[in-house]
Amino acid sequence: MDAPALLLADSRFPGGGHIHSGGLEEAVARKLVTAENDLPPFLHGRLWTAGLLASAFAAASAHAAGRRVHKRHWLALDAELDARTPSFAQREASRAQGRGTARAGRIAWPVTVIADLLEVTPRPHHAVITGALAGVAGGSPRDAALAVAYLAVSGPASAAVRLLGLDPLVVNATVARLAPELEAVAERAAAGAAADPADLPGPGAPGLDLFAESQLRRHKEEVRLFAS
Repeated sequence: MDAPALLLADSRFPGGGHIHSGGLEEAVARKLVTAENDLPPFLHGRLWTAGLLASAFAAASAHAAGRRVHKRHWLALDAELDARTPSFAQREASRAQGRGTARAGRIAWPVTVIADLLEVTPRPHHAVITGALAGVAGGSPRDAALAVAYLAVSGPASAAVRLLGLDPLVVNATVARLAPELEAVAERAAAGAAADPADLPGPGAPGLDLFAESQLRRHKEEVRLFAS
């Protein structure tokens, strides 16, 4: 992974990811994740569903950024990811993170490609803008995919420490053991980076969709640590 992709995957990047748990808070509330042993299967499932979906679109966006595509292409990418995200709450969470990432990214990389993207999609999906930023910074589709795949599991893992008081060393080791799977997801996503947006994969995660909808309702009714 190149330096810009590392920057985008860093939890300190001011994109707003720290307020999202990726469904982990709702899973904890339902007592589906209560201890360290429950975390690996949750992260594994999230990586190969929501993570793979986001990685595929990040890779496609990085590829598009390198080709300086027409503005219509950005609209197509954003619309196709929207169509693959049936949960309103998930779409809103993705766009909230995308907007935060765009605000920081357009200052770091003030180029025409990003201006074109944001002209037609002012609140882009997180994967789309992250992939585009990685691409304009010189990163490959695989770099973009790996950064987004990592974020798909590192965010929930960090949330588990805050929500359950888990040992951060154990949680970090859990994420580290996912390294081969992160690589596999990135490779798979990058292999289809040049595909037409309509042909990109659409792995579903109905459980995460339901968690997101419930989290959104509860967030309006009671104090929650995370927005999603």
